[in-house]
Amino acid sequence: MRILLATAALALAVPAMADHHELPDADAFAATHAEAISGAINHPSRADDRARDQFRHPAETLAFFRVEPDMKVGEYAPGGGWYTRVLGHYLGGEGQLVGLYFDPTSGPFNEEAQQRIRAGASGFPAEAAEFTGLPAENFSAMTLDAVPEGEAGTLDRVLVVRMMHNLMRWNNADSELKKMRDLLKPGGMLGIVQHRAPADASADYANGSKGYLRQDDVIGYVEALGFELVDSSEVNANPRDPANWEGGVWMMPPSLGGDDAMDAQTRDLGESDRMTLLFRKRD
Repeated sequence: MRILLATAALALAVPAMADHHELPDADAFAATHAEAISGAINHPSRADDRARDQFRHPAETLAFFRVEPDMKVGEYAPGGGWYTRVLGHYLGGEGQLVGLYFDPTSGPFNEEAQQRIRAGASGFPAEAAEFTGLPAENFSAMTLDAVPEGEAGTLDRVLVVRMMHNLMRWNNADSELKKMRDLLKPGGMLGIVQHRAPADASADYANGSKGYLRQDDVIGYVEALGFELVDSSEVNANPRDPANWEGGVWMMPPSLGGDDAMDAQTRDLGESDRMTLLFRKRD
């Protein structure tokens, strides 16, 4: 965490680069792509997912990240299919969804875990096809230590949803984000949704081990790795979450990881308070 803070301070001391790329207004973007977004969000394959839309705001998040239907988009650490179904149907006509899996040689991964990561990447197209009902040919995947030749600089967007805390506590955020940056086109963008700690949370609490990170720390850290913050949103905010649970974010729904008394306290609070950040790859 000390490294994170020092890096953040360095980044904030460097003047931000001028924005030479016009970013469309999120509301106007949503209106322009309303039909495609609605078609993805309301697809029958998402029938069991919709209960969480009120907390995850997929339509608003897609629009905020300015994901266009014909883009090539990397979904980092796909799992369970929730966002894969949204993105798969949204990009299923003209775009392409790419599953981006951990570099198995980074982080706390033993040999068995490394094999599972590689198997996840190789099986992603078939799994995504099963999740969405779309052809497996619509999807591809890679582990970040084995980027296929010609893939660098081809992605329009990379989305990292509720994963930054893991990268921080596993001490591989630096290497993983650099590899994601290499995959983005010039001017390509990185979208992050992350459980948010209060600004005055202690460094020991907001180091990823509790699932929460401080927003300013995330911004400074990512900017130090060759990105510039271009927009932030409160679309996934939840002021009812104090984000100070001794057991971390896993005390909140949907995990409800406490005892009966704790679960009764958190059950009706909704999901965690989340920052939503959009960065552009620096030239």
